[in-house]
Amino acid sequence: MIRHNTIDDNEVLKAIKTGLIRYGGHRKQRIYGTLTCKSGKRMKRQNRVFFKNRKDAISNGYRPCGNCMKETYREWTSLSI
Repeated sequence: MIRHNTIDDNEVLKAIKTGLIRYGGHRKQRIYGTLTCKSGKRMKRQNRVFFKNRKDAISNGYRPCGNCMKETYREWTSLSI
């Protein structure tokens, strides 16, 4: 997990291009989603975190976004019942 407020924008772009960052998340709500998610783009920088893969996000206690990852979110909700 990489916190957005600990790296500058150029480092973020490099990490995205090299595949080090593939998902973004909200630190306080513990939700992760795609980098193109409209909900994720609206969050404040200090709340944004990045993940290399879904396994990394899940292992840090994050759940999938219901907006950009609808199918994964449905699977997650059916498992958590």
